Amino acid sequence: MLTIFYDGHCPLCAAEMRTLQSLDTQKKLQLENIHADNFSERFPYIDQVEADRLLHGQLANGKIIKGLDVTCLAWKLVEKHKWMQMLRWPIIRFFADIGYKFFARYRHQISSFVTGKQRCESCLKDRCDL
Repeated sequence: MLTIFYDGHCPLCAAEMRTLQSLDTQKKLQLENIHADNFSERFPYIDQVEADRLLHGQLANGKIIKGLDVTCLAWKLVEKHKWMQMLRWPIIRFFADIGYKFFARYRHQISSFVTGKQRCESCLKDRCDL
């Protein structure tokens, strides 16, 4: 089981979570929007500001993982995009993590460029749940 703490205000992030959810036939993922009204009450140990900067995940044993470790594990658990596992190989990992941090920092601008929207439409009402 992997719990993913994602930015539901980001159209690209929300779209990826919807895709993962649709592929998660074995229920190995739990998706949690960090902008949900009761998020800090339910997950007081997750810093929402930090989780907004970089994707956070929690393994079944309680260990917190971040960034591409979360993304690659999520896709592995739904048995798709097997090629992504090479992003965790030692030398590639270093450069992939730099690229991911750049993406994470500018995801709203990138999303605006790709989708034409910086925020998902339902988030304009300050809410975006799956």
